[in-house]
Amino acid sequence: MKSKLSILAVALLLSSSTFAQKGKWVTLFDGKTFTNWHVYNKAGQPISDKWKVQDGTLVFAGKAKGEKHGDDLITDKEYENFELQLEWKVSEGANSGIFYGVNEDPKYGVPYLTGPEIQVLDNERHPDAKAGKNGNHKAGALYDMIPSASVTKPAGEWNTVRIIKNKGEVSVYQNGTLSVKYKSEGPEWEALVANSKFKGWEGFGKFSKGHIGLQDHGDAVSFRKIRIKEL
Repeated sequence: MKSKLSILAVALLLSSSTFAQKGKWVTLFDGKTFTNWHVYNKAGQPISDKWKVQDGTLVFAGKAKGEKHGDDLITDKEYENFELQLEWKVSEGANSGIFYGVNEDPKYGVPYLTGPEIQVLDNERHPDAKAGKNGNHKAGALYDMIPSASVTKPAGEWNTVRIIKNKGEVSVYQNGTLSVKYKSEGPEWEALVANSKFKGWEGFGKFSKGHIGLQDHGDAVSFRKIRIKEL
């Protein structure tokens, strides 16, 4: 009897601890270290020297032309229903992205094969801004799927982003304006995928729970004030 009571007490403690974390903001980047992050498929290994922590900012220094990409950062933890807040800025002509729902598995190789991307871009100078359909490659867009309805600040200036994913719905705000809103599962989502470059991709958008990711697209980009609240 004592053993059963002990097990029940532990279970209740764990349950209450988990519940207590929901609805509370958690800092994902402390401005000093890479705590909470690792390079995709390289958990426990040193972070690539292309990523730096400078003046309270998480900086990707960029790579030489032709240098292989693949140093995308992802969170150690997976998230399902959450509100993510952060700020980003790009160098002139730069391209990057913010992922969610990333499945970490060697068979995928990079986060964008599974995780939907909120575009991070210098709209004025990067050619990708003119690609895609109706501007769905511009900053704040659900990449290659839904154009952004928000305004992006010029290269070198900070942009704010809020991503709210809750019970199959996603809302993205950029610089205080609703940028995109969509269903993340069901017929509407399947239609979006079918009309995008991701059509037929085995794992794309299939994982309701996954890692948050920051993209290595080879260009210099900075992130700061990264925090998350589980819903």
